[in-house]
Amino acid sequence: MGSGDFSRNTRRLALILFVALALVGVFQGITPDPFRHYFVDVVLTRSLIFGIAAASIVFLSAFGGMISLAQTLMYGVCAFTIGNAVTTGGSKGLNLGWNPWVGVALGIGVTTALGFLMGLLASRSSGLYYLMITLAYGVIGYYFFVQVTVLSGFGGVNQVRAPAYIGEPTDATNPERLFYTSLVVAVVVYLLLRYVSRTPFGLALQGVRDDPVRMNSLGFNVAMHRTWAFTLAAFVASLGGVLYVWEQRAIAPTAINLGGILNLLVMAIIGGVLVLEGAWLGAFIFVALENYVRNVVFLNNFIAESRFRTLIGAIVLVLVLACPAGVVGLRKVRGAVPLALIGAAVWGAVGGLQEGDRGAIAGVIVGAVAGIGAAGLVSWLTGHRDILRGVWSKLLATGRVPARN
Repeated sequence: MGSGDFSRNTRRLALILFVALALVGVFQGITPDPFRHYFVDVVLTRSLIFGIAAASIVFLSAFGGMISLAQTLMYGVCAFTIGNAVTTGGSKGLNLGWNPWVGVALGIGVTTALGFLMGLLASRSSGLYYLMITLAYGVIGYYFFVQVTVLSGFGGVNQVRAPAYIGEPTDATNPERLFYTSLVVAVVVYLLLRYVSRTPFGLALQGVRDDPVRMNSLGFNVAMHRTWAFTLAAFVASLGGVLYVWEQRAIAPTAINLGGILNLLVMAIIGGVLVLEGAWLGAFIFVALENYVRNVVFLNNFIAESRFRTLIGAIVLVLVLACPAGVVGLRKVRGAVPLALIGAAVWGAVGGLQEGDRGAIAGVIVGAVAGIGAAGLVSWLTGHRDILRGVWSKLLATGRVPARN
């Protein structure tokens, strides 16, 4: 199933998502409630940042048929480059003390160039081999920054300066500046990738995805199309790296280790690896649960923050089985949308009553996933009812199950 199957609905979803995020930011600016400050400045901002990086995975998967596990390394390289360029002392790294905008330009340039080289090396591979090569890139990059203490070391680079208009993390006068910056960058990235997908290069890339042998016989350079696609994805991931290091004011190798690689992949899977908008939706679900996991009603007694990955793993399993296209593809599963809405409303209401705003957000997400799982189970049972009826009949015939009178 290509991304074109969802084009009209996903464009509407993207518009609604971005407008909603902007309105939440405005609402946050006029309401001093601490929860809303945290929700916008941390949850939504990080969702936008990780969504940008996840969009690079979705772009390669949806339009190029390539699953890359090197995108975490790409935004990490950009962040490390900026950190080494702009720090002025008191931290590991080169401490060059350059202007933050010079560091941004250098970080994006280095990451994009590295993406071209890595994409060129992996361009003649596909499928599982491409996946493993990009995974090797990520692992090598992690150990490089751990062991090369001149650039980082295990503790990473700290005290990274952001441009003056972003302000300091403790600046309460304009806390939403980074949020709106991330929102603008996310919109630009979305429009850029949408535009590229409709250019001759994007159409040829989709042909390479569907039948590389035929495209090669027609005279298209399959390897170079894959290389330039990976380069563009590296550029997009570098934008996420810029925003990440501005938000964290630090970057450490632990941010790009195997756990970080899988986190970004999970975000893409939750939202949907065939639709660009799924990157931001999956990132929001992941980040929200990561911050509010201890507020999940009925589960908070045995799911602590240390067991967050257990909950995420269960959610990914439910979505993969019930809705392979991700949350964006709910309309393809019969009954998934109403059951998700019912589950979100009920669990969210109970969570709000018992745990407040945090419980409501966590309850809405978990309740929606539970509804999707229920719809998927019903759909599976309906689709296999003849097989199940045959198994039941055989059990009755062998006498293992007593027949009803």
